[in-house]
Amino acid sequence: MLNHVSLGIHPNHASFDPESALSKLKSSADWVALRYVNEKNHSRSFKNGKSESHSVSFDRGVMIEVFVNGYFGYAGTSDLSNAGLMRALLKAKEVATLASQRGISEFTLDQRPVARGEYQSPFFQNLDGTSLNEFCDTLRLATERMKASDKIVSTRADARIIETHQVYVSSHGTHVDQKYLMIATDFKATAKEGSETQSRSDKGGLARCNQMGLEALDRREVLARCEQIGREALELLTAPNCPTDTRDLILAPDHMLIQIHESIGHPLEIDRILGDERNYAGWSFVKPSDFGKLQYGSKLMNVTFDPSVPGEFASYAFDDCGNPATREYLIKDGLLVRGLGSLESQKRSGIPGVANFRSASWNRAPIDRMANVNLEPGSSSLAEMIAQTEKGIYVQSNQSWSIDDYRNKFQFGAEYAQLIENGKLTTVVKNPNYRGITVPFWNSLIAVGNAADVEMYGSPYCGKGEPSQIIRVGHSSPHCLFSQIEIFGGGH
Repeated sequence: MLNHVSLGIHPNHASFDPESALSKLKSSADWVALRYVNEKNHSRSFKNGKSESHSVSFDRGVMIEVFVNGYFGYAGTSDLSNAGLMRALLKAKEVATLASQRGISEFTLDQRPVARGEYQSPFFQNLDGTSLNEFCDTLRLATERMKASDKIVSTRADARIIETHQVYVSSHGTHVDQKYLMIATDFKATAKEGSETQSRSDKGGLARCNQMGLEALDRREVLARCEQIGREALELLTAPNCPTDTRDLILAPDHMLIQIHESIGHPLEIDRILGDERNYAGWSFVKPSDFGKLQYGSKLMNVTFDPSVPGEFASYAFDDCGNPATREYLIKDGLLVRGLGSLESQKRSGIPGVANFRSASWNRAPIDRMANVNLEPGSSSLAEMIAQTEKGIYVQSNQSWSIDDYRNKFQFGAEYAQLIENGKLTTVVKNPNYRGITVPFWNSLIAVGNAADVEMYGSPYCGKGEPSQIIRVGHSSPHCLFSQIEIFGGGH
């Protein structure tokens, strides 16, 4: 059985009751909602066997939302007094009134469904003094274990532990209570010999992100991974540069993270398709008319939006307007069928969407965001993919990325790769890169790993919106094999 205990976050948490606060506000507008967010961030960092930084930060506040003349208005505040909340409500009403005078798409309260429920991240090991001390000692040992030789000039171990409690209540009866415990870790070794410097990390940086407890750092498993990281950093020092060629490409799940995120997740955000993001994060090559018609990839390509996966980084039960989160296909047998659009974006566009109205914190209004966007498994094993490849390359751990404003043309670099010759892994190569165009690339998909091959990753740093919002996303995938992709070498 998983332990489900209360997360002790902000020391003043008990002093604020969202329902009581709402009761004092709801007579001031036809419809009012209050989203309370209380978050605690632990940061732990070790370098070369020594503690580098340890910090704990607290943040809490409320976003007030009102509905006026067919438009929603927002105002956030960290002043949780009655007077502070009332000032925020009046500001939200002012914003909604201005929007109604200039708006292009009216809404109804159908975009704010009545919802009641709760969610809590699954975990086995809660945060307490003893377990946190063991956690930090594991990070210290990890930096020592990566020191495979004197050519390893730097080792780092970083971890973030995030505890979040969010409550969303509204004047028409919504009450959603969601608690999250999240852990993100990274281990990195840098090797140097002469003028050559190479680094190897654990799955390409802070990609090992989950909703779970301190069991995320099983010491034996972590130290084994760190030994491998050190060895592979040394390998890269003497490895030849990645060739410039056209080859079949096998992407490991830790690299599929960025491929899914940039060439599927962002292009399918409906607010981006409608043009909302073009000033900051760009537009999309996808058009509203493409849904139900565009063959985005080969028939082996199946992509879901699924916030219900236990332990994945962006799992939840309700989005930030109370819409119940359900698993939905975005791409089925390669065909584009659904967008990443909230109830508001669905009304504006007529495109079927998902429960992805999400905000970064109490001081940001929700917008269309990725949550868990996952490539579903196929029927192949990694060994079978390698065996069927005469001339290819196996690429692991993203290191760099570049994609145009329309999320169409891209170029990605990785930390570590091996050539595949006549069905066998051969030479390790450094500085591997590949390029492509989104739809032709996904239509070149010729094999997808099976369910046993699926690995789960995430990122705490997905940026979007004006003002900027940095949000947490999850991606899971098996290994994937693509046919005849341009690859090339080069420094990073």
